[in-house]
Amino acid sequence: MVMAVRGAIKVAENTRDTIREAVKKLVECLARENQFVEDDVVSLVFTMTKDITAMNPATALRETGFAGVPLFCAQEPEYDGSVPGIVRVLVTLNIEKKRKPVPVYLDGAEMLRADLFDKK
Repeated sequence: MVMAVRGAIKVAENTRDTIREAVKKLVECLARENQFVEDDVVSLVFTMTKDITAMNPATALRETGFAGVPLFCAQEPEYDGSVPGIVRVLVTLNIEKKRKPVPVYLDGAEMLRADLFDKK
């Protein structure tokens, strides 16, 4: 069974260390919430806003593992109302049983999907 799950994180500042830590935090949280391990991952696609330039998010993740997983990174298109400092990820998984994906938005990225987090 193939499943995909999305996530995003707002990066506090454009530094290698901050980007590396943000990417690690995002992927670890996605793995925990969606109960997957590295061997379940088919591929990861990252995008980042144009102001994230100090480090490629795919390179940041590769430094923490994921040596055998295809990773890809692209710049987000710029549009009116874009939120700066955002790294997004789409993780494609090969899992045994169908389950509902749990999206993860962290550190201010929740505003990107208010429909998921604004439960009034």
